[in-house]
Amino acid sequence: MKSYVLALDQGTTSSRALIINHQGEVVAMAQKEFEQFFPQNGWVEHDANEIWKSQLEVTKEALSKIDGGASSISAIGITNQRETAVVWDKKTGKPIYKAIVWQDKRTTDICEQLKSKGKAAFIQSKTGLVIDSYFTGTKIAWILDNVPGARKRAEQGELMAGTIDSWLCYKLSNHELHITDPSNASRTLLYNINTLNWDEELLELFKVPESLLPEVKSSSEVYGQTHKELFGEEIPIAGIAGDQQAALFGQQCTEVGMVKNTYGTGCFMLMNVGNAPVFSKANLLSTVAWKIGDKVTYALEGSVFMAGAIVQWLRDSLGFIEASSEVEALAASVPDSSGVFFVPAFVGLGAPYWDAYARGQITGLTRGTTKAHISRAALDAIAYQTLDILEAMQKDANTSIQVLKVDGGASNNNLLMQFQADILQSQVLRPKQVETTAMGAAFLAGLAVNFWSSTQEIKSISEEDRRFIPEPLNSKITNGIKGWHQAVSTCLTK
Repeated sequence: MKSYVLALDQGTTSSRALIINHQGEVVAMAQKEFEQFFPQNGWVEHDANEIWKSQLEVTKEALSKIDGGASSISAIGITNQRETAVVWDKKTGKPIYKAIVWQDKRTTDICEQLKSKGKAAFIQSKTGLVIDSYFTGTKIAWILDNVPGARKRAEQGELMAGTIDSWLCYKLSNHELHITDPSNASRTLLYNINTLNWDEELLELFKVPESLLPEVKSSSEVYGQTHKELFGEEIPIAGIAGDQQAALFGQQCTEVGMVKNTYGTGCFMLMNVGNAPVFSKANLLSTVAWKIGDKVTYALEGSVFMAGAIVQWLRDSLGFIEASSEVEALAASVPDSSGVFFVPAFVGLGAPYWDAYARGQITGLTRGTTKAHISRAALDAIAYQTLDILEAMQKDANTSIQVLKVDGGASNNNLLMQFQADILQSQVLRPKQVETTAMGAAFLAGLAVNFWSSTQEIKSISEEDRRFIPEPLNSKITNGIKGWHQAVSTCLTK
């Protein structure tokens, strides 16, 4: 058996390549940032060719760090920034426009029109998603309608479209593969998560010809090989998953009711809900987590807009700290927030409130309030928002959780993780291997080529860093939760 699996982690600001051994250890890694384009207010674009070149460069760099290079790689797994759209020429392989990034807001008006026509429930019943410019379908339609001649060329079968995973597979295979997996397809507003097909009614509604779209394969199978000229050897391409679903798999949340939360700029929480979709009553998203063989696993997903970004604000705008890592010590210098609550609605509030016009506020200030109390309230707010999402999730799924698996930068904050456990009244488990997104892609690819024999074998190599045990429920915890909800209610606009 060959020694390693290669994970390509194509993110929003950088491309990374990680080489992982049989024990689940990262033995080599390379990373490169690429340019962000902001041509108009609310528009965010990437150069798809630059993404490809950066991903190719870091892959070659990572391979150069191991004995045997490409010849020691069993398979490649791909994980990617989700929802970002690329449209390219079928003959030349050249993009006809820059990639429109998931953060881009240019199609908000299209989405509002669909909502005003009463399409929200219809779309949710098929896709599990809310109507939002976040998703891929309206981005593809915008390119077809705004690049001269693009719609006609699409109807004549001269163009291809896809998310970043599709673009990378196409380039890695020297234009042989035009594929995606259900985890990415289910983020497009064009894919029916009940039938597991591109949906004719949705394609017509969003004006996207099916001929553009990739074939939807499973998340773990050998799709094809890399072109020999790229790395000197053909390497099987064998795993694909969108970044948050990959992190769910990387955390080994393979049983119903298991939940992970990624603490980054925002928070992404996903719950494994099993082999049938659960449609949310709290505006959470229902999505495909992964498909292995004929078995499809679904997830509920909820997002917190402001998590680590709150700490950045304390650092950059208020000057409370010089480095984000200093916030834990500052917040821990007081026993609690002393009645201060921080609602970080800088860009509105997401699930379960969904108030785009809510704005941030700090309540409970007194003459005795210090920057330590405000910093403590800021960390508390990350945990309280996570509580709101998890409570909505548990109601939707009619279950309760015992353990929350965590990753991402802010999960290294022990004060925050202990407080999270206390208010959830659940254990919080942080793994030793924090590269959960890349690990998920590697595991999916490795399973396809029998590098790992089963999910049970993968579980046996996963190690805990720390498990946070909640304090017994007491009036301080319950009063804090009540105070948080009161603070949120004062900044809601609807």
